[in-house]
Amino acid sequence: MKRKIQKILLYFEFKSFGVCKWWANKLGIDSSKVRLAFIYTSFITFGSPLILYMAMAWILDHKHYFKFQRKRKSTIWEL
Repeated sequence: MKRKIQKILLYFEFKSFGVCKWWANKLGIDSSKVRLAFIYTSFITFGSPLILYMAMAWILDHKHYFKFQRKRKSTIWEL
């Protein structure tokens, strides 16, 4: 029983921190600060950011299904 719980915790540790790491890379800050921000806002707002966090985790896990097209800037040679 204890081994199953440790396995579940390990899985969530690897999967859950991907959102914070992604946001930290986009914002250019340390990922521990993003994690603390999620924790503090969850306590202050009684857990409502967890819904947003889970949605972001799902989107990041399935981002290969979404095709985000970036607008390509035209160069001087294409004018």
